[in-house]
Amino acid sequence: MKLNLIPVNKTNMEIYISVGVQSYKEHYLHLWERNDPYPYISRSFTSTIVEKDMENPNLQLYLVQYGEAIAGIVKLVLDAPLDEYQAKDALLAQKIYLLHAYSGKGLGKQILDLISEKARKLNKNILWLDTMQKGGPIKFYLKNGFEIKKESELQIPGAIPEEKPMWVLTKQL
Repeated sequence: MKLNLIPVNKTNMEIYISVGVQSYKEHYLHLWERNDPYPYISRSFTSTIVEKDMENPNLQLYLVQYGEAIAGIVKLVLDAPLDEYQAKDALLAQKIYLLHAYSGKGLGKQILDLISEKARKLNKNILWLDTMQKGGPIKFYLKNGFEIKKESELQIPGAIPEEKPMWVLTKQL
């Protein structure tokens, strides 16, 4: 089946929010005190936040369509400086979330390929992202050409302290 990134607009915004919340809860509840991801959800997946994101020309929001189904979401920051890289040279994949039912089916690699293609068309030198130090995603990203650049930390109140360590990963394009 074919995978597509569908731009988010006013018509499908509620689907983006719903899929974002569901996929986040399916994969990341363990990061939060009392398994309560409200501190993150309230900063990412409200109508007000998503509408503001859609108005920002530096952000692109997508639904991940797999066949006829919506399998996840993607959020890109088009001009995102990182250390020695200027904004014009770097694209940040801020969110790549798949619903649990679609995990482990090769969709993640296809999404990374589509994002890398977008970044190349924008003449970016690197693609970068943050990922938790614990868990499977770090292995996935390393297997797909990313390298650890430096440590970072989840900065949202309510996160369990031992779950806060993150890696900043980069991929040369």
